[in-house]
Amino acid sequence: VKVEYYDDAGKPEQAVQACQELLANKDVVAIVGTTLSGTSLAIAQMCQQAKMPLVSCAASVKIVQPVTPNVFKTAQSDSLAVAKLVDYCKAKKIKRVGFINDSNPFGASGREEWKKLAGRAAITTVSYESFATNDTDMTPQLMKIRAAKPEAVICWGTNPGPAIVAQNMRRLGMKQPLLMSHGIGNQTFIKLAGKDANGVIFPAGKLLVAKSISPRDRQRAVLLRYEADYQKAYGTPANSFGGYAHDAFMLVVKAAKAVGPDRAKIRAYIEKTRGFVGISGVFNMSSKEHNGLTKDAFALVTIQNGKWVLAK
Repeated sequence: VKVEYYDDAGKPEQAVQACQELLANKDVVAIVGTTLSGTSLAIAQMCQQAKMPLVSCAASVKIVQPVTPNVFKTAQSDSLAVAKLVDYCKAKKIKRVGFINDSNPFGASGREEWKKLAGRAAITTVSYESFATNDTDMTPQLMKIRAAKPEAVICWGTNPGPAIVAQNMRRLGMKQPLLMSHGIGNQTFIKLAGKDANGVIFPAGKLLVAKSISPRDRQRAVLLRYEADYQKAYGTPANSFGGYAHDAFMLVVKAAKAVGPDRAKIRAYIEKTRGFVGISGVFNMSSKEHNGLTKDAFALVTIQNGKWVLAK
């Protein structure tokens, strides 16, 4: 398998340029990426119009809803992450929360999904705040949330913003549980937040706690093998974000092996995927479901002394 690599630098305009080059190359049978919701959304319609299979590695449910024939994704959707946190709040009888999100497409999508699902669960969001991706202090927003007296605070974003929120919140003396999205599921968050990462709770792919999940879980053996292979290859612990790319790549490779280097046939094969045990979950695609995961793809994780552990 020959892979052409492009770096979009997290910028939609660079993702569009790279995508244009790939779409013009007749030898390209599928595109894996991008890793961010904003850049994925920027190229999704391009791939659909060109009938190029795209397997995104980003989280926003908007990438695959509404379903379009040629666009898939492997990262667990933010709607599923929200559902996992709603279940947690209900179990802990948390009925009043404050919500703060990155204003980028990932954060905005998470906020939208939270509004939908929390309301249905009779959870009141007493304050909504946001921050820019490059902001370095969220104290003013958190002071507004504190004044609303929530029972918990939810932060939706990817590093470094959530780490700053964790630090600012504790410096303000806020003792409420801090719940976050799966966007913090790597060691970078722990390094940036330091001791303030302790106690943060979030839904994460099971890779982070692979050794702790049930031996009966279909993913466990796959995760442990991937974890060992990744550590051997790169000398660093595996993380969920690499797992998204692994799953996307394997879906394309499995399809190409089965049907040959034909874009239309690869697309159709991916859509018929059933029971594929990946790093991000067990995938069951269909013509109406192009992520193929449920909220069971998540474990609820907390951080203790710089380590990921299953939350209780």
